[in-house]
Amino acid sequence: MFRLQGSKVLAVEMTGDAVKAKNGSMVAYDGQMAFKKLSGGGEGIRGMVTRRLTGEQMTVMEVRGQGTVWFADRASEINLVSLRGETLYVESSNLLATDGGLRTGTQFTGLRGATQGNGLFTTTVEGHGMAALMSDGPAVLLRVSPQYPLTVDPGAYVAHQGNLRQSFQSGVTFRTLLGEGGGEAFQIRFEGDGVVYVQPSERNTIAGDV
Repeated sequence: MFRLQGSKVLAVEMTGDAVKAKNGSMVAYDGQMAFKKLSGGGEGIRGMVTRRLTGEQMTVMEVRGQGTVWFADRASEINLVSLRGETLYVESSNLLATDGGLRTGTQFTGLRGATQGNGLFTTTVEGHGMAALMSDGPAVLLRVSPQYPLTVDPGAYVAHQGNLRQSFQSGVTFRTLLGEGGGEAFQIRFEGDGVVYVQPSERNTIAGDV
């Protein structure tokens, strides 16, 4: 069972099952636990190829046992997402932990890979269970509907779910509009029906003026 202690610490109650979490994010535990380091960026051969293509160094650990484990990472805000068979798309740097039964993988997303450290792929989480996302500041859920598409700065994007189509717009940036140069020269546009998680602080990017 996933629960928050405050807004920046995740407590997971273990009853012999497993949880996957970002390597190094465990801050305490009680009871009997076993730890195993896993390779990130997806499972199986495709995951290995993906990591090679992207240079993504997403390291995951599996914790299994009985008791309580507490996770946190750089005092980031933590957001819980309950999945009931659908797929969650999330930046790997924003994924803290998932139920052991959830499947993780990767999906090619093209140009948005210019975001620092995220290669050309987005991490996918699917199945039934809980996932914990991190954000720099409290995450905001923005609804997308067929009547109201949404455009997001890539540095503020955290995750999305639902029946959404992604596209990329180049040209004037949000920062350019504010008279600040050196920002992303593209934005992410979402159309369809779903929700997008954004954070109120932007990660560093290397997109430049594409």
